[in-house]
Parts: sequence; C-alpha cells; structure tokens
Amino acid sequence: MRFQGKSIVITGAGSGIGRATASAFAAEGGQVVAADRSDAVRATVEAITAAGGTALGVEMDAGNEDDVVRLVEVACTHFGGIDVFYANAGISGGASSVLDASVELWTDVLRVNLIGPALAIKHAAPRIVERGGGAILCTASVAGLRSGAGGAPYSASKAGVINLVQSAAQQLSGSNVRVNAICPGLIETGMTQRVYDYAREKGVEDKIGRLNPMRRGGRPEEIAQVALFLASDAASYVNGQALAVDGGLSSSHPVTRQEYGKPAV
Repeated sequence: MRFQGKSIVITGAGSGIGRATASAFAAEGGQVVAADRSDAVRATVEAITAAGGTALGVEMDAGNEDDVVRLVEVACTHFGGIDVFYANAGISGGASSVLDASVELWTDVLRVNLIGPALAIKHAAPRIVERGGGAILCTASVAGLRSGAGGAPYSASKAGVINLVQSAAQQLSGSNVRVNAICPGLIETGMTQRVYDYAREKGVEDKIGRLNPMRRGGRPEEIAQVALFLASDAASYVNGQALAVDGGLSSSHPVTRQEYGKPAV
C-alpha cells in the first residue's frame, strides 16, 4: 500500500499501459483520476471500483491546455491535490517517414505526445509542490532513444519527451518534485494490437519481440510496475531519467535499414 491516500492522475488510462497502471496504483491504495479522450476510461474506473479501489474518470484531450487545467482541478477538488501525475497519453502517427509525413500529422503527434506532457508538468507541478513534493512520470519510448523503432513524427516526439523530463527536473530544482520518463519497447496495447493480431492470424506470434534479448514482447503490467517504482519513495533519488523497459532492445536497436529511394524490406 505504497500509495495509500495519495492522489494519482493518469492520462491515456482507457486502455493498455494507462489502464494497467491505473489499476496498479489503485491496488496499492492510490486515489486515481483516470483520464482519456475515449469513453473506454469508464471501463477502467469500473474495474478499479469493482476490485475495491478508488477512482473517477475524466474524458479529456491530453494535448488541450483547457482540458489539462480541468483535469488538475478535478483531482484537487475530489482528492485534495495531486501527488503523482503520469502523462501517459500518446498516439502513434503510423509508420510515416520524414519524406512523406504531412504537416498535419506532425502537428497532431507533437501536440498529443510532447505538448501533452509539457502541459501536464506545467499545471500539475505547482499542485504537487503544495503537497510537499511527489513525482511526475511521462511515457516516452525506445523510439525516442534512436532510430529504428517507430515512424519519424512519433520518434521525434518521444525524443522530445526525454529532453522535456531532463529540462523539467532541472527547472524544478529544490521543489521535491521528481520528473522521469519510461521508454517502453514493444508492448501489447491498442497502439500495437494490429501487429499482434496479424502475427496470431499467421501463426507467427513467437516472432514478436524476437529482436530483443528477452525474445518476446512486453505486457502493460510490466510497464505499470516500473511506473509504481518511479512514483514511490523507493525511487526517491531517481530524477531526470529516461528508463528503457524493452527486454534489452535498446542495447542495440537492431533494424533492417531502408535505402533511400527503395521500398522498405
């Protein structure tokens, strides 16, 4: 019960990593505000309350400042403040390259994946300071560490998240607010479901995640456990870091390279 009585806000909580993390925080006593732009967040709240936890749902757009302000106010009104904010919401943007991604796609991906966490830090940090300190987490990606793990807009947005948490950790010096990023590898979520469904349909599920030393994809619950650690007192001296949770993939990022002017192999 590491989070007994703590107020926890999680965006992108309607499915995948966000839902698993919301359930994990609630199971350890956290009072969870689960947010998502999809009404699937209701199912997350129902599952938490059915298990005896405390949660409420908010439908909002993580890349919209008015919505983020409203989310922060909901948490403060219902649970007296914020102790942990997990800016997890994100979109993939597909496998677009630098050469074919539209300005509209770049704008949408950056708005949700990078501006969203920036807004979370901007509006949640002062409230966490009021509680005497706490933690802010952001979902980045191994795609933000180097190329070969995502489309160009997505990868660039996640690289921005990594630098964002480093900058925020410095700018919050002395506040007792820690800011860290989690960099998941291939995890079975709504974002990657088509990959998993296709592999199962073709009978090649055993090939998923074969490029990492663990030889498998990850589960949302495995990311959730890392989030709980980073938000807890056990990580009291971890700040401004981007922790890869990828089965070892980012130790080399093996990838089939695409030659200029030729289709991907």
